[in-house]
Amino acid sequence: MPEQDRLETVVALTKRRGFIFPAAELYGGFRSAYDFGPLGVLLLRKIRDEWWRFMVRERPEVVGLEASILTPRAIWEASGHLEHFADPLVDCRSCKERWRADQIDGVCPRCGSRDLTPVRAFNLMFRTQVGPVEGEGAEAYLRPETAQGMFVDAAGVARAMRLRPPFGIAQIGKSFRNEITPGNFVFRTREFEQMEMEFFVHPDAADKAHDFWIEERMRWYDALGLTGAWLRLREHDRDELSHYASRTVDIEFRFPWGYGELEGIANRTDFDLRAHARAAREDLSFLDPETNERFYPYTIEPAGGVTRAAMAFLLAAFDVDEVNGEQRTVLRLSPRLAPYTAAVLPLARKPELTSLARRVFDELATIVDVDYDETQSIGRRYRRQDEIGTPWCVTVDFESLDDAAVTIRDRDTLQQERVAISDVATKIAERLEAAPRARARALTFHQR
Repeated sequence: MPEQDRLETVVALTKRRGFIFPAAELYGGFRSAYDFGPLGVLLLRKIRDEWWRFMVRERPEVVGLEASILTPRAIWEASGHLEHFADPLVDCRSCKERWRADQIDGVCPRCGSRDLTPVRAFNLMFRTQVGPVEGEGAEAYLRPETAQGMFVDAAGVARAMRLRPPFGIAQIGKSFRNEITPGNFVFRTREFEQMEMEFFVHPDAADKAHDFWIEERMRWYDALGLTGAWLRLREHDRDELSHYASRTVDIEFRFPWGYGELEGIANRTDFDLRAHARAAREDLSFLDPETNERFYPYTIEPAGGVTRAAMAFLLAAFDVDEVNGEQRTVLRLSPRLAPYTAAVLPLARKPELTSLARRVFDELATIVDVDYDETQSIGRRYRRQDEIGTPWCVTVDFESLDDAAVTIRDRDTLQQERVAISDVATKIAERLEAAPRARARALTFHQR
């Protein structure tokens, strides 16, 4: 299937099956904003859960934080975002469209005109006022990244949790950027969700820590299904590095339009802690217990998008095969990410079957997300579950009334196994546990 057709097909599927809807569609839509429907919500939650397990729960040296979205101007002055967080903007004098200058090569993509305005910097942050009277409140911003909350709170977190480098602070939350040219579905939107971790290390260990986190993040994606040519690493050139970074490596996914950033792993040096220390006039350094010297740690930052990851997993999972001479659309999502881990399907809408099927549903629902479907033929219901990525369908048939057993059907192999109803929950849990996932590795470098 051509790549553009693949994108359009997946976008249509996500709307039809309740993953992602255009925002405010009832009122004509709102450009580059999306609502995640019932299945999209489950997919996002599972991506977050897998990231949190791998980055925080399995690592004693990493803790979590949930910082404020509204932030005062002083934070962004200190961090350099007011000065540097900008894209080059041009206007087309012919059709009046605005574009990022670094993405159009001097030609308006809409009308083909070369009559463009001079390039000017456009700050991407959303500014607002905090207070009851318009124009008289304190100036604030919707955060463009989650990172600064972790830097501002780093010393307090370290004291409260008795941490010293190397340690990490992780956060999942919304960020907002007034993008000039958002697009490509949920790849680039003005409101998005990030999964970020700031890992504080002695400057002498920063290079090894950077390589460690690049490897760890690649292992996480690979275990969840983004294998082989779906991913590549790309080193940033010196002239494209952010103002705070000495080195950045992107994990790129092969989107239908080409490779694009899925996650960036940056060495932010000690830029942020020193900047906030100067601005707030506070000592944010740490004590080295071996040398009794104080130092400002470097920070390694793996930063990815929840929604962008969801798009990548959906694109990679989409497949069309043939079953019994008919084409079948299937999302081969990792069982750890599939919205529903299992679906319970009574063979017919007979009271005795639906009653038993609901009992099976109730038991499975205590351990996993599970769907229940009793409408249309069993074949159509299998196809629906295949199309939304459900790994296992549990069919309750008339024999179940006699042998107290059900059939578990596997999405990928199509193999079926007869299992006692009393064992269904255990069997599904075992299959889920056997699904690949990356385990957190112990740190492979010393503090210095």
